Amino acid sequence: MNQPAEQHRKIFTKQIAFNVIPHIDSFMDDGQTKEEWKMVAETAKILDPSIKVCASCVRVPVFIGHAEMINVEFDNPIDEEKARDVLRNAPGITVIDHRNDEGYVTPAECAGEDAVFVSRIRKDHSVKNGLNFWCVADNLRKGAALNAVQIAEILANDYLRKPLAGKAL
Repeated sequence: MNQPAEQHRKIFTKQIAFNVIPHIDSFMDDGQTKEEWKMVAETAKILDPSIKVCASCVRVPVFIGHAEMINVEFDNPIDEEKARDVLRNAPGITVIDHRNDEGYVTPAECAGEDAVFVSRIRKDHSVKNGLNFWCVADNLRKGAALNAVQIAEILANDYLRKPLAGKAL
């Protein structure tokens, strides 16, 4: 049964099928959305308040997955191969970065995986010492719940199991 366009817009502001919408959550006075503001606030809270983040959150009709195009500016030069090596050695990250038609990971391909996948690592020519990369993850598996479990595992393994100095447990 076809419904008038007005009824569809109660859920999304624009047609979602075969489309992307650069708008998640409500707009704030400064023009960003609450979702974009949360990305900035959570980065400052979790990583470092001095990290500058500019986010445009886009709703894309996929079943599972989060995707981000990330650009990072470093204090010192870093080449793409060094960035690949650092990311390959980071826990929980899988780098699949080949410069060909299937050399990157999409949200559909990361479904069911715990890893965060990084692809398309390249220089960002808009800033000094900048890199860009594409990042995807299964938001049902690698989200707040799994992150909390992984942090608890690190705390248990690295801090709770170590005997206190001079005291037997």
